[in-house]
Amino acid sequence: MRSRLFVVLSLLFILPAAFAASLTVTVTDPHHAAVSGARVTAFRGKSVAAIRQTSSAGAATFDLADGAYRVEVLAPGFAPMSLTAALPGDATLAAQLAIAVPSETVNVTAAGTPLAAESSGSLVATLGARELDLLQPVAAADAIRFLPGAVVNTSGRRGGQASLFVRGGESNYNKVILDGVPVDDPGGFFDFGVVPMFQVDRLEFFRGAQSVLYGSDAMTSVIQTWSATGSTRLPELRLGADGGTFSTARGYASLAGAWQRLDYNLFADQTRTDGQGVNDAYSNSGQGGNVGIQFGPRAVLRLRARHSNSRAGVQGAWDYNGTPFFTPDTDQRARQNNFLGSAELTVQAPTRLTHTFRVFEYSHRRFNEDSFVDPGRVLFPFPPFFCGLDCPFQAFANLNRAGFDYQGDYQPTEYLRATFGYEFEDEHGAIGELLGSSVSRGLRRNHAVWAQTLLQWKRVSFTPGFRYVHNESFGDRVVPRVALSLLAFRGGETFSGTRLRFVYSEGIKAPSFEESFGQGGGFPILPNPALKPEQATSFETGVQQSFAGGKYSASATYFHNLFRDNIDFSLDPCFCQGQYVNVNRVLAHGAEFELHARFTARLTATAGYTYLSSQILEAPFAFDPLLAAGQPLLRRPKHSGSLILAYAAKRWGADAAGTFIGPRRDSDFLGFGIDHAAGYARFDFGGWYAIDRHVTAYANVENATNRRYQEVVGYPALKANFRAGLRFVIGGE
Repeated sequence: MRSRLFVVLSLLFILPAAFAASLTVTVTDPHHAAVSGARVTAFRGKSVAAIRQTSSAGAATFDLADGAYRVEVLAPGFAPMSLTAALPGDATLAAQLAIAVPSETVNVTAAGTPLAAESSGSLVATLGARELDLLQPVAAADAIRFLPGAVVNTSGRRGGQASLFVRGGESNYNKVILDGVPVDDPGGFFDFGVVPMFQVDRLEFFRGAQSVLYGSDAMTSVIQTWSATGSTRLPELRLGADGGTFSTARGYASLAGAWQRLDYNLFADQTRTDGQGVNDAYSNSGQGGNVGIQFGPRAVLRLRARHSNSRAGVQGAWDYNGTPFFTPDTDQRARQNNFLGSAELTVQAPTRLTHTFRVFEYSHRRFNEDSFVDPGRVLFPFPPFFCGLDCPFQAFANLNRAGFDYQGDYQPTEYLRATFGYEFEDEHGAIGELLGSSVSRGLRRNHAVWAQTLLQWKRVSFTPGFRYVHNESFGDRVVPRVALSLLAFRGGETFSGTRLRFVYSEGIKAPSFEESFGQGGGFPILPNPALKPEQATSFETGVQQSFAGGKYSASATYFHNLFRDNIDFSLDPCFCQGQYVNVNRVLAHGAEFELHARFTARLTATAGYTYLSSQILEAPFAFDPLLAAGQPLLRRPKHSGSLILAYAAKRWGADAAGTFIGPRRDSDFLGFGIDHAAGYARFDFGGWYAIDRHVTAYANVENATNRRYQEVVGYPALKANFRAGLRFVIGGE
């Protein structure tokens, strides 16, 4: 009896394995390099049989029963690909991915998991390794400024504070995520001018409110970057250096590769420049690593870390639209020290469910100081206002964010895909001014649960989602989002698809520590425990049209944003104190137009134009007439545009990039009557040439027309500047 039972049990376990077949899918890019981290799904009929993620070698392995399968490959930065396989027997499929126009490119930001942009109903611009290699950006601001819908304003030159404005939102309405770690301050502030771009493999720029997936600060956009992953069996050492005008010099090195179940990429870079004029020097050093460990075909652990340390001279505001009212500040300095680290475990369960667990920490330190009053920067030469424009100060911020999050991705059929998660975040730190003994300290422990579902039926994609937030400052909030995408006309070779989009979404932004917890000192700011988050109600509708089998595409979008409960400062002159309160309301709406072309496999073009109309609806505590109700928003141009033209061959590549910013409201805030900033056009050019397999020469020109312009009134931008260098590759494949 026992022997018969043993035989039956053996057959139950052995027979399925005997009739199962192994299917291996190898994924490569157009240059035959392995693509890691791609999502590979095997469909049997309409149902999902299994889901895998490609290893560092670009391979995904399935154990499947005999039958016919459709295999879908989704790799961020590339076009989706579909293959067929017929089992029994072992089988191997080779998937060489192609570059597509943005409307067809797979991205992660729109849905939190790899998905084609056309299915998400959202607008996402992507800069891959090829585009970044041509642009050679020193900092993130140098790359983002050329993307459709982005307006970057830098207070000065290299190392100056760089802000991003999208669809009329404030500069702290952008969620910034580097290697899976949120890095903007509590309250949304972020400086794009000191973020090194070395070894960044991909940058994604999402427009619109997306607090469902990303929580606080994702009011008008989300920016994500990912570090490059090693993939060559033979270790690859990259060394390079370049130099140029204004005594600019940069050096960098990286060591990357993959061995068995381990992939690695370790890197470091150093940039310095004397800048243009007095006290305009800037330096930034960065180090980082990206290490992955594969635990069988279903699990991978990825460890990432980045550190940067920057120093910059701060000239301050001195030249207003070509008129030098003051001399540059000679002694003000700004320093930043940033570190982020994360550990991410991804597990593909046999139940069509993918689990992702992540722990992270981010530390941000910045210090600005001015030691003495420059004689050329005295606004009022008589007591008690002698300091005027230039006063000694020591401003600092020591902020830390640590947390844990879980994300589940469930896909039972090709029609349904659900993504859900939980987040815990600990924010704490201090910000203030040391000379005035004015310090604000804060601590928040926040929780959130969220869910989003993608339903695809024939020509319709429907994506509802919500987030429930418990924040220790403002309590509980529920944030919804709904996106609808309809393929109205499938078309043929000439008109290859007309897609209609509609999105309704809400966003929230938590108060900063100073706004919630107050600040001490001689002029105290009272805490406000009743302070609510700033909120955005947004909807957009648009149309996308593809031509010539997807080689060309055009899109037009109308957006409407209502920002309410905006935080402003209420002053009590009787007691020389104040408090932040929710009082302001702002309207911003407009239209975006984009053109994308893939003329050949080597030549691509992207052009964008944005029209924006904005108005302050309520601002009872405005201290300047330009900030009063009825006025347009400062530093948001009515007309703006961008252009990137890129060519990449086997031995050489070149690009031309331009940004076009119209006149916009701005202010000196000193009573000089300056109420606008002039429009400008900036053009950058770059190129590279592979001398041989191991040596590449490259060069870049920024502001090639030597245009004199100001992104922020009072702060002249850098004149025409040139950099050239050599890059060496040793090893690799």
